[in-house]
Amino acid sequence: MKSPAPFRLSVRRLVAATAAAVIAALPTQAADDDKYAGLSSGDYLGRVEVLATVEDDEVFTEGPAVARDGTVYFTNVPVSKILQYDPASEELSVFRDATNETNGLYFDPDGNLLCCEGGAGRVTRQDMSSGEIEVLADEYNGFPFAAPNDLCLDSQGRIYFTSRPGVEDPEKGNPNAVYRIDPDGNVAQLLKWPQVHMPNGIVISPDEKTLYLIEAHPDADHHRDIRAYDLHEDGSLSGERVLIDFYPGRSGDGMCIDSEGNLYVAAGLHETRGTSETLDTRPGVHVISPEGELLAFRATPEDTIANCTFGGKDLKTLYVACGTKLLAIPTVIPGKASYRPGQ
Repeated sequence: MKSPAPFRLSVRRLVAATAAAVIAALPTQAADDDKYAGLSSGDYLGRVEVLATVEDDEVFTEGPAVARDGTVYFTNVPVSKILQYDPASEELSVFRDATNETNGLYFDPDGNLLCCEGGAGRVTRQDMSSGEIEVLADEYNGFPFAAPNDLCLDSQGRIYFTSRPGVEDPEKGNPNAVYRIDPDGNVAQLLKWPQVHMPNGIVISPDEKTLYLIEAHPDADHHRDIRAYDLHEDGSLSGERVLIDFYPGRSGDGMCIDSEGNLYVAAGLHETRGTSETLDTRPGVHVISPEGELLAFRATPEDTIANCTFGGKDLKTLYVACGTKLLAIPTVIPGKASYRPGQ
């Protein structure tokens, strides 16, 4: 339920000059400079602005989603909070706590908030007027889901979500996988280990013919890429192919998509973190074409950049969850418009 009187978080607002200084002070990366050379980043992305800094016992921001009124919602996973940022007042507050380590968020066309409650192993829908929370799915094949991570929605009202980390033995539980929840509540497992290794961000193209999936396994010799699949009218997938490979650097985490089908991917690290991931992927937002070409890049100020979404009146503001910060980046191309189920 929505907190009856959300308390204010301590927010450190940075003016544009300070934000520019933060970005300018980014450390030099041991990255493959060739793939970043010659990009026309200004044709896609403006300058990075730091909107707010979250201060809490632990902070790992994730899952931004924008409501109809322009309010930005995002999660602080380790302390089980959903936060809300009002662009008009520039105020940050707690929308809901005790969220079961909710990660990914997504607004459906009716204005309800879909949540990946990782700690409870379930996908829920919250009515934003009443605060009522409905469990849409919490198991498959007699076993609880591994932690739901991120999700998206098609024009038929079908929810696609990623779930990990799971088990490898199907007799003991559910593996790392991608699922679909149909409007009637039926759950289908679309992809699973070992076909996919560590599924993370997930989006659907504007024409609904392609589903994109981030693979983000930190161990050596595992998938760190974005995969594309043909998405059929019945919600099934085929034709797996690798769109872009981030290996050996850190792969993408979350992503969103613009009206022309370009992906905006949160990827990379400033410093290694005890995994086999290198610094070959620069930390920031990567714009990738439907053909897998890196088109643009904007650096972000701290680890770990996690996810992004479009918002604003014209869908030309990219909101980014990055470590302790909520960022905003103007975009030239608007984000993909939402659909109303059945239309």
